[in-house]
Amino acid sequence: MNAGLATEIEGSKPLQAADRRRHQRVAVNILGRFMLEDRREYPCQVVDMSPGGLAMITPVSGQVGERVVAYLDHLSRVEGKISRLIDGGFAVELRNTPRKRDKIANILTWLANRDELNLPEDRRHDRFVPKNPITKIVLPDGSEHVCRIVDVSLSGAALATDVVPEMGDSIALGKMRARVVRQIEGGIAVEFAAIQNRELLEHHITGETTS
Repeated sequence: MNAGLATEIEGSKPLQAADRRRHQRVAVNILGRFMLEDRREYPCQVVDMSPGGLAMITPVSGQVGERVVAYLDHLSRVEGKISRLIDGGFAVELRNTPRKRDKIANILTWLANRDELNLPEDRRHDRFVPKNPITKIVLPDGSEHVCRIVDVSLSGAALATDVVPEMGDSIALGKMRARVVRQIEGGIAVEFAAIQNRELLEHHITGETTS
């Protein structure tokens, strides 16, 4: 993703003030990565967003007016400039095309309705408990930990574990790559890097090989 971020720092024209006022901010919890003008890449967590702007928690702080390019879950690439600094991060005025703003509005509406109605994160993928629920996770520091799979779907899993990685951490689950999306009681929830084939899923998450 570094190359894509590095080549996409230029953006389209900013929203007019009237456009910004029409867009109400929605409280969200969206993870992703972003790049400032120094072209270094960092993780981020968007805490509220509208089609015209967002606020994100970040490990580093930029400068007001500095350009930002980010790749966010559900939303792909967005770009803009830092409009103000906030506690633990900064707010961004987005600079996207009208088509992109419409897409953002639709996704934010879906996210808001999903949270309000307590809908599952991905209704297309039924969850199940694998025959062998015991497997291991490998954290970014290389340490290995035995865990139990509470349930799993083609797009993610809930894991019972004593270790608590950071949200957004990339981990190995058996032979698969996954990302920590939230903490749950007694463990963590992870999202797979790609939708899996159910026939091979149980073998991959337990690290077994197919016959």
